[in-house]
Amino acid sequence: MKRREFITLPATSLGGVLLYTLAGEPLRVQAQTGDVRVPLRFFTAAEARVVTAATARIFPSDAQGPGAEEAGVVVYIDRQLAGPYGKDKYRYTKAPFVESVPEHGYQGKQTPREIYREGIEKLGNFAELPAAEQDQKLRAIERTTFFRILRQHTIEGMFSDPLHGGNAGLIGWQLIGYPGPLMNYRDEIDKAHGQPWRRKPVSLAQVVGRPVAGWEDEKD
Repeated sequence: MKRREFITLPATSLGGVLLYTLAGEPLRVQAQTGDVRVPLRFFTAAEARVVTAATARIFPSDAQGPGAEEAGVVVYIDRQLAGPYGKDKYRYTKAPFVESVPEHGYQGKQTPREIYREGIEKLGNFAELPAAEQDQKLRAIERTTFFRILRQHTIEGMFSDPLHGGNAGLIGWQLIGYPGPLMNYRDEIDKAHGQPWRRKPVSLAQVVGRPVAGWEDEKD
């Protein structure tokens, strides 16, 4: 049996709340302190630390709001790689493997799992480096397949529904003012007539009133 591995994340990244003033200015509210151990499905703890550090440089926190680390993006990526996407269950994977135009998407032989394992190994002690050196390392690989999918997954983890593991506390949606997957806003009309209005976002599970599973939880 494989030994279960964990990544330690700040509790604020899993339960912190980001509010906005009526002027649209971010206001951080830290509801929790300490650390939380999150079980990993694919990454080792060392790999998860590298991915956490890399995504934090791709989408850093700043004066405008939190970034990838606070949103738990590494958890999103870990879940995707552990599921059918990670092993290319639904992608056509027969030869020939050729470089093609971007519109055709990835045409290579490696699975996402293999791409990540190779890319993380090349980053080495990335998590221990100062920010400037981390940025330099990322710029050196920005034309690689690994960096392209890492950047894509960082954005997905920031702004996808939290049922997939990222966007903790709806941080990403609060950052851009997205209210969630609602069918309509008929009940909201004229509630704040003439006033700045930013609806508190809700997840899909909150909308339907029951737990919702993502495709990464699909069983073989």
